[in-house]
This record gives sequence, C-alpha cells and structure tokens, in this order.
Amino acid sequence: MISWNPWHGCTKYSTGCKNCYVYRMDAQYGKDPTEIKITNSFDLPLVKNRKKEYKYPSGTVFFTCYTSDFFLPEMKEQRLKALEIIKERSDCKFFIITKRIDLVDIDIPDNVELCCTMENQKQYDYRMPIFKKINAKHKSLCLEPLLTPISLGGLADIKLEKIVSGGESGYGNDIRPCKEEWVKDLYLQAKKYNIPFCFKQTGTYFETLDGKKLTVERSNQFNEARKLGYQDFEITTL
Repeated sequence: MISWNPWHGCTKYSTGCKNCYVYRMDAQYGKDPTEIKITNSFDLPLVKNRKKEYKYPSGTVFFTCYTSDFFLPEMKEQRLKALEIIKERSDCKFFIITKRIDLVDIDIPDNVELCCTMENQKQYDYRMPIFKKINAKHKSLCLEPLLTPISLGGLADIKLEKIVSGGESGYGNDIRPCKEEWVKDLYLQAKKYNIPFCFKQTGTYFETLDGKKLTVERSNQFNEARKLGYQDFEITTL
C-alpha cells in the first residue's frame, strides 16, 4: 500500500480526534497541524518513469489522505482535482478513510474503498445511517480508536468488505484505554454477519479479559493485538 497525501493538516471533528497522531507528529517538528496545505505529492499516482510508464503500476493500492481528511469542506476544489486523478488511475485502488461521512459531496468511483471511522456508540449510531445511504461499491469500517463497546446494529442491509479496530496509541495520562471485552464482542458480531474483522493494535492502555491493565509500547501494539487472535486477516497499515 502506497501512502498518498495530496494535502496535509486537519481540524479535530469528534472525540476520536482528541489525541490525533498527526497532531503529535507535527508537534515534533514545530508545525501547526491545523494549517491545511497542498503537498508536493498531489500528483503522485500520475508520476511516470523515464520510460513514460506510471511509476506505480496497475493494481497499486493508495492509502489516500491519511494525514488529513479527504472530505474537509475547505478543500472542495482540491478534492475535485484529486478525484480526477483517481478516475484517471482506474487501474488502481484508493483507500479513503474518513470521520466526515456526513460531508461526502462527490460520487464515489468504483476504484475507491470508502472507510468510515467510528470511535464509540454515539458516532456509530450517527454515522452508520448516513454511510449506508452513500452509493459506493466498496465499503469498510474502522472502529478506532475504540473508546466504548459498540453494538453493530443495521449491518444486515449493508455490504462491508471488512472491519478494522484498534486501541488509542500515544503517550500520557490522557490516552484512553481499550478493553478486550469490547474487542471480543465486536469480533463475534462481525462473525455473525460474515464480515472479516481485524483487531490491529491494542493501543497504549489495554485491559485483558481477566482484568489485567497493560501499558503497551508503541512498537509492541500490533504484536500484542495479533496474539489475542481477533484477526481474520492481517494488516500493517491504517
């Protein structure tokens, strides 16, 4: 999967954004994460080599706009230009993850997998009905950072390719914990609907089924999640 960030920077939109990794990353370099700028990679999928062939071949998957949100209202003009790039590279797949599912203002091309992220029951109940109405060939869910138990209602009439979940990473006492009982329940719910599920990372603070409260280093969060067995497939990004 190739990272493609046509623009960088974002504003916090809901409680899941509280400890955003982009804000932490920008703070390390003295940058203002709320300043939204076009990047030098805007045309990345169209870059060609010396043979005048696309640098990224047919079948490439582009993880799109992961240091921002593709549906920021202030980026409407740039979004339309990015959409033309996506359409031109119809031989590739573009993975777009968003909290702003209520601001989707374009027709979703068939080579886009639209992933709606929901961090708690409140956001699930609000975003899922909106998500279901959007006409997209490929849809998935990202329940991360998982902050509460979530009852996955309404999945019988929506086709989802996968569900990904994970705890909140970061440092400090304000990082919110994730509980294995929430994850197990999601895993079983996904099984009920025959939707592939992957718990990809524990987050920093994780409580096991037997009540042990763990502090997990960032470098171990993927491995510790894998050991629990709530994975129908493996994922190393997102």
